[in-house]
Amino acid sequence: MDRKVNILVVDDEEIVRDSLSSWLIDDGYEVAAAENGTKALEIFPSREWDLCLVDLKMPGIDGIQLMEEFKRQVPDQLVIIMTAFATVDTAVKAMKEGAYDYMVKPFNPEDLSITIRKIIEHQKLVRENIFLRKELKKQYRLHDMISKNHKILEIFDLVRTVAKSNSTVLIQGESGTGKELLARAIHEESLRREAPFISVSCASLTETLLESELFGYEKGAFTGADSLKRGKLELAQDGTLFLDEIGDISLKLQMDLLRVLEQKEFRRVGGSGLITITSRILAATNRDLKKAIEEGKFRNDLFYRLNVISIHLPPLRERKEDVPLLVEHFIDRFNIEMDKKVEGVSDGAMRVLMEHDWPGNARELRNVIERAMVVAKDTRISEADISLPASRKEGTNGKSLGDIEKDHILRILVENRWNIIRSAQVLGIDRVTLYNKIKKYELKKEVGA
Repeated sequence: MDRKVNILVVDDEEIVRDSLSSWLIDDGYEVAAAENGTKALEIFPSREWDLCLVDLKMPGIDGIQLMEEFKRQVPDQLVIIMTAFATVDTAVKAMKEGAYDYMVKPFNPEDLSITIRKIIEHQKLVRENIFLRKELKKQYRLHDMISKNHKILEIFDLVRTVAKSNSTVLIQGESGTGKELLARAIHEESLRREAPFISVSCASLTETLLESELFGYEKGAFTGADSLKRGKLELAQDGTLFLDEIGDISLKLQMDLLRVLEQKEFRRVGGSGLITITSRILAATNRDLKKAIEEGKFRNDLFYRLNVISIHLPPLRERKEDVPLLVEHFIDRFNIEMDKKVEGVSDGAMRVLMEHDWPGNARELRNVIERAMVVAKDTRISEADISLPASRKEGTNGKSLGDIEKDHILRILVENRWNIIRSAQVLGIDRVTLYNKIKKYELKKEVGA
């Protein structure tokens, strides 16, 4: 059952206050009245007001000042200014300062009743629309992931199912598609959600460091091991261990990890005692592991041990319908982080975003929107605020997507004087992925560059 509509009446004239309150109560509204701005500010926080009727001329805090304070506390608060001195100037000022409308005294009870009813009904439709939009967004969301693509929605359904099991999951997809977000979603949907989620980037560490990171070590295990260190396998007990870029680990560590998965136990480096593993293992890669197996770079038995449940995240270029949804999501997020009020993007800007192939996927889109919100001077992001590779504007001249990506990466590297960290940030990818791209395309730094 819907709650009653709450209306706050603020007027220093008792006869106006009482008669107005009486009419509104007769119409079925919940009404509270205040004789001045100070009293109104005491009452205001007590409930959610559907409408505030505020007199313009009052001693102390006038109607405009009171309205500003209401809106400071509740930005979308609906306020109607009442005045007996209606002029074009007062009406313009009231509306400019944020009033929904203004009403001229004395009131005709019947006209007042019709006006208030229309306003309340309109606001109800607005609230219902907002509610339906939020509910629709929920259908497209899985924790921090958002999509309306049918393949991704099928993955969301699969995640909700497999999360209840303890099976190993292998997540495959290009860099920036959201593999770690999906792993976190699996954890959050599982019965392990109250236990730790531990993430390890396998590609960013040397073999020795990764071994210590995963298994931990005993005091004195090697030079510099001054104290016992628990590894990620141990820290993730009863929770979830996520091994990102599993395709980049050495063959020795692949063997060690296979033993852990099969025997459910391990030893710290330099230790003799066995530690039972109670965590669930999730892994991800942007590499073609079957090709790596053919090349002798990845163990076939480890692949099948990891690939109990396989999930492939499609790239953003194959689900362009998600671009507007992600843009709105990132704008909402950065509005909070930057304390901004960007309302969206222009049609021209959205057209540019939809035409781009997004080699860096959602991560690249996120970075583009973040930059656009920093430089945007209006409440909407314009085409001029969008910074994308020059190749899009200059034309591809029949080049393959790989050639375009190669040219773009090389241009960014040159522009940033081959500073890998800065170039990776501009491209919207991590350093390891950039190194892999440099190797893949055999890019070389020219002498003096």
